[in-house]
Amino acid sequence: MARTEREKMLAGELYDPADADLQAELEATQQWLARYNAALAKSTSERRTLLLERLAVVGEGAVIRPPFHCDYGFNISLGAGVFLNFNCVILDVVAVAIGDRTQIGPAVQILSAEHPRDPASRPSGLEYGRPIQIGRNVWIGGGAVILPGVTIGDDALIGAGSVVTRDVPAAATAFGNPARVRS
Repeated sequence: MARTEREKMLAGELYDPADADLQAELEATQQWLARYNAALAKSTSERRTLLLERLAVVGEGAVIRPPFHCDYGFNISLGAGVFLNFNCVILDVVAVAIGDRTQIGPAVQILSAEHPRDPASRPSGLEYGRPIQIGRNVWIGGGAVILPGVTIGDDALIGAGSVVTRDVPAAATAFGNPARVRS
């Protein structure tokens, strides 16, 4: 039996993002984002209710300050007490998990989507994703970019403006472009 494009996407395999079912999901997410991003003046509990409509997991006390942008939403899991500041972007074609009490600065980009590296393959329009795991009690400074497939360990600190291209161990401090672990 042939797998759907959504099944391929969720498995991290090459898939066609122009698939009609995926396009319908993107449209639904865009409509949800319009409502969520218009809710800045609403209470935290009202915004939480909106987050529960679309995200996979929303831990107690998790907050995302609008405006916020994502691909689908249903691949995003937020632990308890997670905080995302204004203008965060999560490209969630596969799982993006953020652990309890993690603090994410403004304009951070968490990008699980990938495109073929082989230039001959790119014109196909196919893409794939690699999951991102961010541990508990992590602090990610404003403007940082987290690339596909990265794991950031518990208690790590990512400097503002850093580009995280590889895993960061627990309790480490990483910064720069590309981000490097510093002592």
